[in-house]
Amino acid sequence: MAVAKSELAYTELKRAFKERTVEKIYLAVVQGHPDPSSGTIDAPIDRHPAADYRWAVVAGGKPSITHYATLEAFPHASLVEVHLETGRTHQIRVHMSAVRHPCVGDLTYGADPTLSARLGLERQWLHAARLSFAHPRTGLPVSVSSEPPADLQEALDRLRAAG
Repeated sequence: MAVAKSELAYTELKRAFKERTVEKIYLAVVQGHPDPSSGTIDAPIDRHPAADYRWAVVAGGKPSITHYATLEAFPHASLVEVHLETGRTHQIRVHMSAVRHPCVGDLTYGADPTLSARLGLERQWLHAARLSFAHPRTGLPVSVSSEPPADLQEALDRLRAAG
């Protein structure tokens, strides 16, 4: 989340997001092993036709592009880095589920509940790792990063120990 401290900052950040000049990088632990291990998912997203609380890859939906790269592979899951070119609601969750690799713990989008239980997860393993953009006033590069919270790190540590 980015919070603007002035009207100028708000306007410039809004423009940067609209023009897709903000770099958004996430980490996700997904079920299985994506094949290929890195790639691009270019599939339109809109409301799910039968469940309006969910989103889905739908013909005629809004253009949505997700780039991913596998960082580590474990027996039943993979740690992937995800770069969003667009920013749709639930985009990573929907796209990874659409290629049969839902985020571990994401029961809404088809994750195996036994794996998340084994890892002690009570939510999907998805983390906003880095946000980079031009400073609204100076134009200099700004990059903010965040380590995974304790519950996600613990689940990742369990995967590493089991592998």
